[in-house]
Amino acid sequence: MAKNITNSQYSEDNILALEGMEHVRMRPSMYIGDVGMRGLHHLVNEVVDNSIDEALVGFCNNITVTINEDNSVTTEDDGRGIPVGMHKKEGVSALEVVMTKIGAGGKFDKDSYKVSGGLHGVGVSCVNALSESLTATVYRDGKIWEQKYQRGVPDSPVSSIGKSEKTGTVVTFKPDHEIFKESREYNYETLAQRMRELAYLNKGITIILVDKRNKDSNDEYVSEKFYSEEGLKEFVRFLDRNREPIIADVIYMEVNKNEIPVEVAMVYNTSFNENLHSYVNNINTHEGGTHLSGFRRGLTTTLKKYADASGLLDKLKFEISGDDFREGLTAIVSVKVNEPQFEGQTKTKLGNREVTSAVSQSVSQMLENYLEEHPNDAKVIVQKVILAAQARHAARKAREMVQRKTVMSGGGLPGKLADCSEQDPQLCEVFLVEGDSAGGTAKQGRDPKFQAILPLRGKILNVEKAMQHRVFENEEIRNIYTALGVSIGTEEDSRALNLEKLRYHKIVIMCDADVDGSHISTLILTFFFRYMRELIDSGYVYIATPPLYLVKKGNKKDYAWSDEERDKLMKENGTGSNIQRYKGLGEMNAEQLWETTMNPDKRTLKRIDINSLREADDVFSMLMGDEVPLRRDFIEKNAIYANIDA
Repeated sequence: MAKNITNSQYSEDNILALEGMEHVRMRPSMYIGDVGMRGLHHLVNEVVDNSIDEALVGFCNNITVTINEDNSVTTEDDGRGIPVGMHKKEGVSALEVVMTKIGAGGKFDKDSYKVSGGLHGVGVSCVNALSESLTATVYRDGKIWEQKYQRGVPDSPVSSIGKSEKTGTVVTFKPDHEIFKESREYNYETLAQRMRELAYLNKGITIILVDKRNKDSNDEYVSEKFYSEEGLKEFVRFLDRNREPIIADVIYMEVNKNEIPVEVAMVYNTSFNENLHSYVNNINTHEGGTHLSGFRRGLTTTLKKYADASGLLDKLKFEISGDDFREGLTAIVSVKVNEPQFEGQTKTKLGNREVTSAVSQSVSQMLENYLEEHPNDAKVIVQKVILAAQARHAARKAREMVQRKTVMSGGGLPGKLADCSEQDPQLCEVFLVEGDSAGGTAKQGRDPKFQAILPLRGKILNVEKAMQHRVFENEEIRNIYTALGVSIGTEEDSRALNLEKLRYHKIVIMCDADVDGSHISTLILTFFFRYMRELIDSGYVYIATPPLYLVKKGNKKDYAWSDEERDKLMKENGTGSNIQRYKGLGEMNAEQLWETTMNPDKRTLKRIDINSLREADDVFSMLMGDEVPLRRDFIEKNAIYANIDA
């Protein structure tokens, strides 16, 4: 309940003027997005960005990132080293200014850095504020300089601790447990993905990632070296390694247009998905912006002009849309901008208008040259566009059929749906259940007030390998759309989803705890990712976790969700335990299913959260695509996490 404050109590003493570092600690999410796993890893990115900025101006070639045994992180570069001399205005070392003052740094001086990722100047000082301890070591002017901090406050002035002829900066920090309460453990793969990305975006720079918490088979620390000679050309090949290309090589350009460096790499494949990634000053702009708009404009205009002139469109009875030109396209757009205008500190969308024309003109010129020099590839691309247009036209009819069923009331709901009586979507949940048998058990075990059951027949369509109209024609997928009550997008944006009439705010995938069940879960997740990603982004999609075993001894019964839990229970029970392995949901009775998997007071639901769209796209295309060797490698690498039935 809010505390009442009278006029006499509310005075100038109630007004808090927080200093920069204090404000960061009080409102960390304003600076790093959140204080969960994403924000935790963002700290590393901010420090590494400083080293990358040195590389962009030609003073750094090598960067090493080390995850230490205590989950602190050390970054080291061979740049010029942060200046350590006395700052005239602040009266302390420039190093201390950079480390403790929000908005301080060389990035605001155009003579020092032409472009940088740390636009707002809060990078390393923000990391310092959110770390329980940080040590900055600088190699510069023939000496080694050092300063230590506790939660952003210096322990003592910057001092010289030795001599050295090398140059560079070393920062070691340990995230503050008072800020990051959920977890302070770094994920190696998450950091590896970002370091790999930076190496591709900055060709010729070597980045090494070391994990001192783990050792490999040779008793060496787990580590990886990232280096790229060709930059985005290699990057787009890496992104598309799970797909089958339809043209021989990568379409690539690197130009300086209107004083804006523009780099683009793109390739067409046999898939039915658009896969675009955009970057500004090495920052992944997840929401796109003016550079992506410029790319799409240049691509559509140039390909449309060529397709019209080729005569291949003459027999087509309807117009080509922008989506048709991007089906099966994987592309990376990277620009460097002197003064980028982002939406907020998280830098997810570029707003500089001048970038649109620079990218559009560059892409148009690149494509005109490529199409003229590669007529066979040009014909293949146009034929792919025509197929996409025909499929879109067919999909429109199928989509309208789904839409008509969705907007109907009562009788328009799927016959197999056992709905709940509650009308408030925030209180309702629907279980997508594998098979009629398990669906019947779930209907008996549920709480009908707020829990709905939709049984799915067998394995739904693999949307990764299906044309769009086939997706909308599939009965099981149509039932999902209709049951959820969502509206499908327009022809211009056919995969957009309107959630205004969404009937459930918890959508729970409940499948058997075996290989087939995992496959069905992956098929459903692939469908949600490709066609209903708004549900995932809104946090509405969950995975149920049914137990693997029932362990009984006499009247005592316990459930186990892993082999380790089973073994522990057997040890506690002593001899005479009876073990039942659940190979499917249908092997449980209604009471057991409710008790272990559906009861909100006891169950464990895993919410699907996508931290990296690029990584998710990569995994889905690999798992559900045609490249068997890559899928086999992934399964072998992750076999420790799988339960394989004999």
